[in-house]
This record gives sequence, C-alpha cells and structure tokens, in this order.
Amino acid sequence: MKFNQKIIPAISNHQDLKKFLSLPMDYGILMNFQLAQLPELVKTMKDYKKKVLIHSELIKGLSPDEYGAIYLIQTLQVDGLISSKPKVIEVCKKRKVLGILRFFLKDSMSLEQSIEVARKTEPDYLEILPALSTEMIGLIQKHLTVDIWMGGLIQTKEHIQKCIKAGAIAVTTSNPDLWI
Repeated sequence: MKFNQKIIPAISNHQDLKKFLSLPMDYGILMNFQLAQLPELVKTMKDYKKKVLIHSELIKGLSPDEYGAIYLIQTLQVDGLISSKPKVIEVCKKRKVLGILRFFLKDSMSLEQSIEVARKTEPDYLEILPALSTEMIGLIQKHLTVDIWMGGLIQTKEHIQKCIKAGAIAVTTSNPDLWI
C-alpha cells in the first residue's frame, strides 16, 4: 500500500481534532481520549472523509489487547490500529485494516526483539520511537522490508525532515504547530 502523507497528526483533544479536520490530510491518530468518546469522534472524522487510526494502548477504558482491537475494528470501523502488541497486529491483518507495530528503541536488546516481533507479525508499518534515533532506520531496513514511521520527541520541522531524509516515510506528532 502506498502511503502519501508525510506527517500524521496524533490527536488527543477536541481543539486539535478541529484543526486536523480543517487540514488537507487523510490520516489522523486518536489517542488519550476516553473509550466512551470514540464513537462520536470516529463518526466526525468519517463525516469529513478522514481515515481513522487509533492508538489502542492510549485509549482510557479500552483493553489494549486483541479483544479491544476487535471492538475498534468491528464496532467503530476504524481504518487501522497502532500497538506494541503482536496479537493486535494479527487481528488487524485478519480484519484487513492497517496494523502499525510501535516499538521503542531503548537499547540493542530492544532493537533485536522488536525486529523479531516485526518479522513474525509482518505489520503494514512500523512506528519507531523515539524519532531522534534516525540512525537506526538503515539497520532496521537491512532486516525488514516494512515501511517505517518515526514518532516521539519531535520538536521541530527540522526533526521531521531528518526522519524523512533518513528513510522514514512518515512522522507522527501530537504538536499541531508541526502538522502543516
């Protein structure tokens, strides 16, 4: 699947959602909302012809496992999920929605374990945190053929450009000043 959006807004409040809806972007990530708010938020995004990604581990009141994933996909009909849990990515693949495997690069061991999990789950995309670890993109690409998103600790447009230049196809950020 071809992904043409370089910046993916991570939306965690109604004001940021309103801003996102006014932008010429297709994909947005909902996070830090309460589970009870999601049906209305997803409907609003769909009404604006937006693609809805949910960070399943950052929704208050949602079990971040495969059962929570099934609820989001079946009931809310989201377009994809971001998760560090392999079972969630497997559910996404079975249900034919985007599965974005998120992993944190803390040390060499976490890198090795994450590459192995990605090999087994074959996600649609990887989201690597923190985004400032751009020098790891080449190493990861030697082991995996999946496209990479970067996220976490993005402070400037220069950070975004550095990630893209290093080989990421997109950057996730919750900073609305960087969405344009």
